[in-house]
Amino acid sequence: MKSFDVAIIGSGPAGASAAFELSKSGISTVIIEKETLPRYKTCGGGFVFRGRKNMPFDISSVVEKEFHSIDTYFSKKQPHLTTTRDTPIITMVMRDAFDNLIVEKAKENGVTLLQNHKVLDITFGAISTLHTTEGDIEAKFIIAADGALSPIAKIAGWEETRLIIPALEYEVEVPAADFERLSKNVRFDIDAIPYGYGWCFPKKNHLSIGVAVMIKTNSKINLKEYYATYLKTLGITEIVSEAAHGFVIPVAPRTDNFVRKNVLLVGDAAGLADPLVAEGISNAILSGVLAAQAIIEAKLDSEKVAELYTQKLESTILPEIRTGAKLSHYFYNQKTFRDLVLKKYGQKVGEAMTDLFMGERTYPADYKTTISRKIKEAIF
Repeated sequence: MKSFDVAIIGSGPAGASAAFELSKSGISTVIIEKETLPRYKTCGGGFVFRGRKNMPFDISSVVEKEFHSIDTYFSKKQPHLTTTRDTPIITMVMRDAFDNLIVEKAKENGVTLLQNHKVLDITFGAISTLHTTEGDIEAKFIIAADGALSPIAKIAGWEETRLIIPALEYEVEVPAADFERLSKNVRFDIDAIPYGYGWCFPKKNHLSIGVAVMIKTNSKINLKEYYATYLKTLGITEIVSEAAHGFVIPVAPRTDNFVRKNVLLVGDAAGLADPLVAEGISNAILSGVLAAQAIIEAKLDSEKVAELYTQKLESTILPEIRTGAKLSHYFYNQKTFRDLVLKKYGQKVGEAMTDLFMGERTYPADYKTTISRKIKEAIF
């Protein structure tokens, strides 16, 4: 039976980054992947600069496009906002190539990759046994980087406490004139769908276009209908080809801890996507690195690993997400207040959001005071 210090389930940015970090420490690590790499992964593929600037190696070989400007459109009552930076605000990647690059870098440092291994069950203990379709594997620690659905979290006994939102994305080829027109900037359309937004992300030779509902709602919202309407908003009347991908994004973290039975949850399995815009790649990578660092610093001591990983999340990602979730409620569910603030401070709001993408600022801890003051100023 193959035995490792750490088994990572899933080869996305969170899992692959954890593997790369562990590979620098001499801790024996295996990535267990149910598919064959590279594999298609449904994702807008927008990698914000706050994540890219912390990458430990060059990713230019898998970059589809880079954008120094973002256009944000609201309802007709609000002018659209454009923000610009000297360095790329958003880098576009296709996840098959991007994820595979990080895995290959980890393999160069000695990490084992087992492809076409689906984990069926786990026997937990001081050394756990992972029962896969291709045989058993032993590991002291397990990093669950298996995405929004996270079968590993269910096997380990977690209940569902995340907020999970629906999204629909299409990889779209359009006529050359439309592609030329729409490929100059990244575009967000707030309220293209109730309680959410639409996006148009230009890639090398096609567009990733989608819609997502950002908050919990009792209304049943037909994503396909709003996607079709959004195409008209973009001025697209002819499609060469399109491939639809429905998926879900956890935009609120788990409330019942992130470690149990020597299993550490990272990325979407933990619920660490940004609640305001649903960008998940940067926090996925960071959480993978934090999980690896906890294991390294604790020297494989189970109690210390759990304590350290929780501390690291609490000092970095979690405060941001909690504040972002409150702001998301104001932004998508309190449109009257939002529009009042945007009318007077629209460009400042856009610049602040861009600063967040750049990693130059954090969400304001005193958001309630800030919002109340801005609303009063806007009204009076």
